[in-house]
Amino acid sequence: MRETDKKVRLPGARNSDSRIALNPVCTVTPGASVRRVHTSSDDWNGVFLGTFLIGLREGLEATLIVGIIAAFLRKNGKPLRPLIVGVTAAVLLSIAVGVLLQTLSMNLPQAQQEALETVIGAIAVVFVTTMILWMNHHAKSMKRDLEHDASSALNAGGAYALAGMAFLAVVKEGFETAVFLLAAIQASQSSEALALVGAAAGILVAVAIGFAIYVGGLRLNLRKFFRITGIFLVFIAAGLVLNVFRTAHEAGWIVIGQQQIGDFSAWMPKTSVLGAVITGMFGIPTDPRLIEVLAWLAYLLPVLVIYFWPDSHTVPLHRRLRLKMWLAGGAVVLAAALFALVPRVHTDAMGDTLQAQRPGTAPGATISVRLTEVSADQITLAVDGQDDVTLHHVSDGVVGGVQQSQWETTVSSPTPSDLPTNPTVADLQRRNGGRLPSGLNFERTPGPFEAQWSQRQTYSARTSGSTLINAAQSTTLNAVLAGGGISGTKTVSVSGGLGAGWVVPDDEVAAVTDRLVDAQQQAAERALWWGWLPGVLLCVAAGLLLSGALDHRRAKDQIAEDAEAGVHPARQAGAEGDHAPVETGAAAK
Repeated sequence: MRETDKKVRLPGARNSDSRIALNPVCTVTPGASVRRVHTSSDDWNGVFLGTFLIGLREGLEATLIVGIIAAFLRKNGKPLRPLIVGVTAAVLLSIAVGVLLQTLSMNLPQAQQEALETVIGAIAVVFVTTMILWMNHHAKSMKRDLEHDASSALNAGGAYALAGMAFLAVVKEGFETAVFLLAAIQASQSSEALALVGAAAGILVAVAIGFAIYVGGLRLNLRKFFRITGIFLVFIAAGLVLNVFRTAHEAGWIVIGQQQIGDFSAWMPKTSVLGAVITGMFGIPTDPRLIEVLAWLAYLLPVLVIYFWPDSHTVPLHRRLRLKMWLAGGAVVLAAALFALVPRVHTDAMGDTLQAQRPGTAPGATISVRLTEVSADQITLAVDGQDDVTLHHVSDGVVGGVQQSQWETTVSSPTPSDLPTNPTVADLQRRNGGRLPSGLNFERTPGPFEAQWSQRQTYSARTSGSTLINAAQSTTLNAVLAGGGISGTKTVSVSGGLGAGWVVPDDEVAAVTDRLVDAQQQAAERALWWGWLPGVLLCVAAGLLLSGALDHRRAKDQIAEDAEAGVHPARQAGAEGDHAPVETGAAAK
């Protein structure tokens, strides 16, 4: 969404144009439903390959489950029709879920599209991560576990129970595929048809492999297959994490950490094979932002460590609490260091001084205006050559991207000593700078009048926090007239001949506003380091402590069970490490 050919005005976005520029001849008003599509021949290398891998991996997992259950049914002389019905229903339901989510996303306004993409992407990351880690630890025993469950289901409810088991398994994989595929399509911003073709091709290949294994014509080391494809899926999921933070920014949910930390367009342009694979398959953009890279690393590194952690180095249950306590302590120390050492950016500037001018005076003839006191309902200004002025709160709003408060007050001031008590209409015209006061004319109201004079000064100011942004002062001279052709009394303004008030020049107001915007942006970016990251680290520490406590409880329960069974802990641990080899092909039946 940040590329120049896809500019969108969104809450929190960096675009300055109020329109959505999709191409040189098409503009769309904000809030309209917009789908981002671009295709090229190199998309086959990235988007197609990525969705093909998703379809292959998820499809093969579902196909193997169905194949194992089908082989078990055939082995026990049970019909396959209930199984076929259950699998068909699961496939249709999964397709319906994907179509529903895509239709819902397409019919939403732009900002809500980004919000839905964020939610779908986050769900997809959770799905694919749990699937990868579960399969990494259970692929070697999947057939044995499924046959055990199938035997229990067959004894409990017959073939229909096994059909229900297959339905639930395929629905699970189908939901994961639908959500993961939709998130990948949205992240790649490419042709939906191309992505669907890739996924369909992957599923067809998976079905062919599964059928070949079922009939005994193919032997496949499933553990190695899932191990290798799992590595690719980890990187694809990491790209989805990155895209989740990007769409969350475009939806207005995340506005911090948006500094661009690199430009990869030179060595991986989108029109190249490398760019198509890295961007289309792994979701890495050419203009990554700070928070996106942090999220990418925060997901990728721990998941890879868990994924490749050897079984021989698995920490025993009774030792995990201490390990996780050390890790939690390190997270707390790092959080405290970030909170204490990262400097803050203060946007307040109590006592800010502006230089005001009277219109028509020399550039150097300035009046110093200083903000001295600020409270919830009033402020005080110190003005050169005048008494301090107290202004009262009027309103709040955003001006120039800065939250500002408006203040005003009107005070009486002494009238000039040379004002006539019985002026004529000509006197009033002269006093008003040559302009006839409103409501008077020489024929009907020539004067002289009985006049009561009053003079008032109006002060206004705008502030942000304790920073003075703008200030102005104007003087109004009024006369309450009677007689001279006037029926009753009439109040007229005779301010045109007075000296003009003072005002802060526009360029100085703009400079103060720009400094405030920069300071607020810096404060928000620093908050990522001293606020948000420490908060995340504290949450990680809490999660580690909770997980360690659960491990400690499980260890105590296991020791108690072993003691009752008379099993030595070391012998039990060794038994748990033994797994039957993976059976494929004809032997799998």
